Amino acid sequence: MLALWAIPINFRIHRKPEQEKDPKVTLLDLAAAMVREVAKWFPDYQLTLMADGAYASLAKRKLPRTALYSRMRRNAALYTEAPPRQPGQRGRPRKKGTRLATLQHWAATLPKTSWQSAEVTIRGKRHTRLVSAHRVLWYETCPDQLVLMVFVSDPSGHQPDDFFFTTDLTATAVAVLEHYCGRWTIEETFRAVKQQLRAETPQSWAQFGPERTVMLALLTYGLVWLWYLLTQGDHPTFEKQPWYQRKHVPSFIDALATLRTTL
Repeated sequence: MLALWAIPINFRIHRKPEQEKDPKVTLLDLAAAMVREVAKWFPDYQLTLMADGAYASLAKRKLPRTALYSRMRRNAALYTEAPPRQPGQRGRPRKKGTRLATLQHWAATLPKTSWQSAEVTIRGKRHTRLVSAHRVLWYETCPDQLVLMVFVSDPSGHQPDDFFFTTDLTATAVAVLEHYCGRWTIEETFRAVKQQLRAETPQSWAQFGPERTVMLALLTYGLVWLWYLLTQGDHPTFEKQPWYQRKHVPSFIDALATLRTTL
């Protein structure tokens, strides 16, 4: 079974507007700065950035060698590609083509041949989903280039339709869904850092104490996982319990317990 871990390697502190030296600095600005910094660290690599819908506007930040995978708003105004300029045409070139239908209406009217069935891992469990990919222009969020928009439907009808996109036009619909589902490991990292390493309840409140506590906890989390993966490899250090026979990969608690035993 494929296991994914999120290892923190870069951080930024976001303060409330009244506490920030420059109130104009937004979360998007901080995220873009981190991606550009990581791109400098790894100049020979193509980066894949998975972010939730709040960071979809990073698509127009022209991040170096970075393909963004994110969620698309349900009320997104989508267009076809702008038509080419005709000989002798007067006026400025068109920036967008024909307005497309709303996402819900478009998904409901797609023919069955446009859908592809895929098995994906969502929050640690395997699920069947139907996916369909289309190149569109999301002018409000990414006006300078097309994006690959992906419809995701639950054939059982339990989950509502969802909509994702990527700036990598060569990606497949299944790859877009799997990349975004892999973002869940970030949430697991936050939970472990808060609960197991107590970053949410620091005992220091003077000056930069809380900030340093959070940064130290994130670094400790990454170091524990790196030590565990390098020293333990494919040998599990946990025992399967009768009530949890489906467990195949270690949790952060297992890695932390193994390190404490070794020390």
